[in-house]
Amino acid sequence: MKIYLDNCCYNRPYDDQQQMRIFLETQAKLHIQNLVIQKKLELVCSFILRYENDENPNFSNRDSIAQFLVNVSTYVGIEYMGNIRITANELMQQGIKMKDATHLACAILAECDYFITTDDKLIKKYFGDKIKVRTPLTFLNDLENKVNA
Repeated sequence: MKIYLDNCCYNRPYDDQQQMRIFLETQAKLHIQNLVIQKKLELVCSFILRYENDENPNFSNRDSIAQFLVNVSTYVGIEYMGNIRITANELMQQGIKMKDATHLACAILAECDYFITTDDKLIKKYFGDKIKVRTPLTFLNDLENKVNA
């Protein structure tokens, strides 16, 4: 199963863990990372994800995320920008912001099964059927339901 985590998902462990939702999403994201490391999930990354991570002013967080990205099985590079732009433009017509649309377009181009994010607005605005958009928690719920089915 191929998954794509967006930048906000990677940064969830660095958010204020006093809020229960943030704490639970952090735990779910860390579990997803373990599944990637164990090769139970295929991780997809893109040029836009690397760009956003490189712009992170917190060097420690940025380096930690970059180190995890060595586990990527598929990379969507800028050479696919033509196709990405077409899909991203369609997504932006749903009210999705440009960077989010670019992430989603990369995941769709890579034929990911899931796009994982902690961005509620993005989840509410995506109406497509090309990929499932989930939070880390709802993704793990889907995964568990598949195992138990």
